[in-house]
Formats: sequence, C-alpha cells, structure tokens
Amino acid sequence: MKRVFAIVVLFVSFWANAQNEQLANNYFDRGEFEKALVSYEELLKSNDGNFNYFQRTIECLQQLQQYDKAAKLLENRIDKYKQNNLLVELGFNYQLQKNQEKANKYYNQAIDKIKKNTNEVYGIAYVFERKVLVDYALLAYKTALEMEPKLSFNFQMAPLYGQQGNTDLMIDMYLQESFQNPQNLPLIQNQLSRFMTEEVDTSFNDSLKKALLLRAQKTQDIFWNDFLSWLFIQQKEYGKAFIQQKAIYKRNPDSFANIVSLGRMAIEDNDQDSATEILSFVLENTKDLELLIQSHSYLIEMKIDHATEKEYPAITAELESLIKEFGVSPYTLSLLKLEADFYAFHLNNSEKAKAILKGAMEMPINPYQLAEVKMELADIYLFEEKFNQALLYYSQIDEDMSGDVAGQEASLKTAKTSYFKTDFEWASHQLKVLKSASSQLIANDALDLYLLISDNTVEDSLQVALKKFARADFLLYQNKKAAALAGFQLILKEHKGEDIEPVTLLRIGKIYEKMGDFTNALANYDAIITKHKQCVYIDEALYFSAEIYNIQLKDPEKAKLLYEEMLTKHEDSIYYVDSRNKYRKLRGDTNL
Repeated sequence: MKRVFAIVVLFVSFWANAQNEQLANNYFDRGEFEKALVSYEELLKSNDGNFNYFQRTIECLQQLQQYDKAAKLLENRIDKYKQNNLLVELGFNYQLQKNQEKANKYYNQAIDKIKKNTNEVYGIAYVFERKVLVDYALLAYKTALEMEPKLSFNFQMAPLYGQQGNTDLMIDMYLQESFQNPQNLPLIQNQLSRFMTEEVDTSFNDSLKKALLLRAQKTQDIFWNDFLSWLFIQQKEYGKAFIQQKAIYKRNPDSFANIVSLGRMAIEDNDQDSATEILSFVLENTKDLELLIQSHSYLIEMKIDHATEKEYPAITAELESLIKEFGVSPYTLSLLKLEADFYAFHLNNSEKAKAILKGAMEMPINPYQLAEVKMELADIYLFEEKFNQALLYYSQIDEDMSGDVAGQEASLKTAKTSYFKTDFEWASHQLKVLKSASSQLIANDALDLYLLISDNTVEDSLQVALKKFARADFLLYQNKKAAALAGFQLILKEHKGEDIEPVTLLRIGKIYEKMGDFTNALANYDAIITKHKQCVYIDEALYFSAEIYNIQLKDPEKAKLLYEEMLTKHEDSIYYVDSRNKYRKLRGDTNL
C-alpha cells in the first residue's frame, strides 16, 4: 500500500507540475509577462535545474525591463552550474540596455572560454545564433577551428554567411559539407532551394551554377554532375539536366534509373521534347528489361495524353506490338495497365479492358502491383457508372494498403465517386479527413473538391448547380469532352452570376485547351481574369493563359505580361515559382 501511495503522490505531483507549466506558457504566449514570471519562479523553486524554466524567467524579467534582477540571476547560475553559454545571455542583457561595451565584454569572455575548451563552442555558438548575433556566432566557430583544425562547422557556418549576405561563402561552405558528408546532401539541397526561390538575389542561381561547374571541371567527380543535374531540375531545365546525367552514364553505365526518372519528370512538366530525347536515349543504350518497359510505358503514355482520334489505331498497334515483344508477365504490368486504360477511356471498349486486368490479377504479382491493377479496374467500373463495384475495389485497396499513398488515393477516389453520385454530404465527410493526407498531391486534390462542394452549397442549399456540375465533371472523367463541354456551357447559361460560374469557366477553358482550340480556351480564362478578379481560380486562369501564349502560340510578349501579373499579385499560388522562372527566361535573364 505504501508503494501504491507513493506512486499516486508522484503521479499527482507530475500532473500538477505539467498543469503549472502549461499555465505559465499560456501567460508567456499571451504577453502577460508579470503573471508568467510568477508561475516560472514557482516552477523553478521545485525544479532548480530546469534550464527552460530559468530561460523563460530571464526573458520575462527582460520584457518587464528588470535587467538588474536578470543579471543577478544569470551571474548566480554561472557561478553555480559553470554554464559558460550564459555569458552570452548576460552580455545580451546589457545589449538590451544599450550598453554595448559591457555586452561585448561578456561576449568576448564567452569566446575566451572556447579557446580554453573547444567543446564549449556548441553551446556558446548556439546562443549567439539564437540571439541573431551572427558575427559573434561565426567568430565562435572560427575560434574553435583555430584551436582544433580537424573540426568541421561548414553546415553551421553556411547559413550564417547567408544571413550576412555573403552568398558565395555560404555556397562554398554548403558544397564542401555536401561532398565531405553526403548524408547531409538532402538537407543542404533543401536549404539551397530556399535561396533559389528568393526574389531578392537573382544572381544566386548563377553563383551556385558556377561553383558547381568549377568543381565538376576540376575534380571530374560525378558527385558534382549529379548536383548540377539537381540544380537544373529545380529550374525545370531537363535538357541541361540530361547532359549531366549522360556525363555520369559515361563513367557509370549503371546509372540509367536516374535518367528514366528524369524523363518522367520532363513528362510531368509537359516538356515533351526533352522527355522524348531522354527516354529514346535509354531505349538505344540499355538491354535492361525493366528499364526498357518503363521507358516505353512513359513514352506511349505521353503519346496517349496528346493524341487525337485519328492517331488511336497507331497507338493500339504500338501497344500490341510492345506486349507481343516483351510478353505478358509481371514485368509488363505497366504496359498492360496502359492498354486497359486506353481501351476503356479512349476506344470505349471497357469489356476488353476488364479482361486484360482480370488476366493480370491471375499473375504472381506483389500486393502493391495488385493494388495498382485493382485501382485501374475500379476506375473502369466507375467509367461504366457501376458505382458499387468501383467502391468495392476502392475500399479493398484502402483497407489492404492502409497508411500507404495507394490507400489514400483509393480513399480520394471513393470520395470522388460519392461526388459523381451527387452524395455531397458523404463526399465532404471523406474529403475533410483527406485534407491532411501525408501525400501533398492527394491533400491538395481533396481540399479543392471539398471547397468546390462547400462554396457552392452556401447560396444554393439545394445544390442544383452543383449537381449539374458533378454530372459534367463525370462526363469529363469518361473522356466525353463534347458532352462535358455542353454540360458546363448549360450551367453558364442557367446559373449566370452564381458562385459556380468561375470554376465552370475554368473547366470549359481546360476542355478547349485539350481539344487544341486555344482561342476559345483563352476566351474562357480571360472571362475569369476580367470578371472574377477576387475568385480563387484567377491564378490558374492567368497561368494557363500564359502557358498557351508561351508554348502553343509562341507569343512571348503576351505570356510575359501574364507571368508578371502572377508574380506581382499571386505570390501564394502553387504556380508562382514556375511563373517566375519562365518570366525570367522570357525577359532574357542569364542567371537562370
């Protein structure tokens, strides 16, 4: 019983302490520093060694301008615990009082501690960084390096040079670190990509490119070619990235997987010329069965996406020829799925498509491949308006691949099926959960559909226009462009001026764009730009219009004006970075 009683008392003590800490933090966050100070001082009485409570106590005192009391507490703690990083805190306490001379005295004392013991650099430099004392933070690291040259602080010093505006030194430090410790490469590239998207210093990309080129030429190490390839991919210059990947291939013929991935990226960014060049190179230079099938699949998928009906017979023949050449097996699953999709959604022969997929399910395929086949089969049942069969397969995938992206995709398609059936309440319930999906793409799609439903339910509680819109959307899913177009145009006629108008114009513009009617596509996008300036679809209308002028109509001046409007008015758009890069290119910038 005594042991149980002791455990209960201990638990109650921990609980009370946690409650008091939460209360103190709430006061601090709300700026009620007097109340926060009382709470943190109480917490310190029973937890004297807790540095977080002490730190917050000092910050409260400084906010209340009780600098002398803060100084006394800092001095006592330095004497008691020998925490030399607190010398920086003490100096900063004097800096807040505009006494820079005394502040520097303590900052220099902290630097002297590093000279006596280089291990002190970690705590002292960290406090300098937290107080944004960049010069002193750099001095701390340099001092440690003077005492112990074998140490390396490239990763810590690089962002400090960036804060100083010395981007060349920052780049140099990051590149040194990436080469010496390749495991840090993803973190470094993430940091560099932030500077690449900054509008402030447009010469950064050029400096980074020059630094990488110099290293590639000097050392002939493929590490730098790969880094350059990454840089060009960030700028969506897939042709230049391919040049680097070819250089890697010449010295490492096993590097084809990266080239195939590069081709896929080019397809996704609609750079058909680069994609064709990249994947054709793979086909000409490898005998690896998996890579050959993958490259053929990507190329034919690109053809299908941009094909007209008169090209369908040639695509059918090519698919059949490839499957005959490589055989029906788990290796050719991507080709079989493509063939099934093509028969259903382009040749309107869903029975043939289902037969292909059901045959594939009989092969010895792994769970991920089985989920892919089931997903394609469910899509075809949905195409046939056999909603229950489609939902059955989607739910199986969701259950079997729970926690995986495939499971989340199946959940999204379940929600879309409910939307197509005009069961908007159930669709919204599912989409609300998917808005926080781990896959950003799925989360964005879920949010878009959720907003479409909610935005068009406020004024129209009966959801009359939304039901018509969902039907037209379903016709679009079935690849019945003419019928979908007629459905959307009827909505414009019958629901003019309602909330659903701008998204309807966007859908119509996209259909015309896919049909190659760029004049009508631009007219619908322009209606959004001129008549619905406050709607959430205006950035898409601007970007899609700019792309048509830039890529399809070869009118760079009109494209440039639209990209520029994106840059000045829509900084939060997902198309912002791409618009900026293309605007700079059209403007003739050399530092791309």
